[in-house]
Amino acid sequence: MHEPPAAPTSWRVALPHTTAAVPVARALVRTALAEREHSADCDTAELLTAELVANAVEHTSGSTPIELVVRLLPTGCQVEVHDADPEPPGDLTRPARGMPDPWQEHGRGLLLIRTLSSSCGHRPTESGKAVWFRLPGQRRPV
Repeated sequence: MHEPPAAPTSWRVALPHTTAAVPVARALVRTALAEREHSADCDTAELLTAELVANAVEHTSGSTPIELVVRLLPTGCQVEVHDADPEPPGDLTRPARGMPDPWQEHGRGLLLIRTLSSSCGHRPTESGKAVWFRLPGQRRPV
């Protein structure tokens, strides 16, 4: 008897350096997480992925593609967004001074990532940096 091929445990996709990358990244994360029984919360993963991709588009210059990496882990998932700017994101791993202004359109993305993820951070890469978050897995109802 042949076993069905195992679902990939990681995806790596190049995205355009435009805001059009945000909905594409959300859809890719939802598809990746739908394939696992003990996957992380899709809605939270989509939201945080959208924040990472939007930050990469807004805060880096040039037209170099952004790369989305989704890893399915035994304990949940890790999502990374790679961009060409080596400068680390401000206040990702430490609380910002004061609360964001509720009337401003910007300023809450990194707070959401810090608050809703089980861990987050950034690391240098050969071509810039990777900003990442992890979400714990959860058993899906049958």
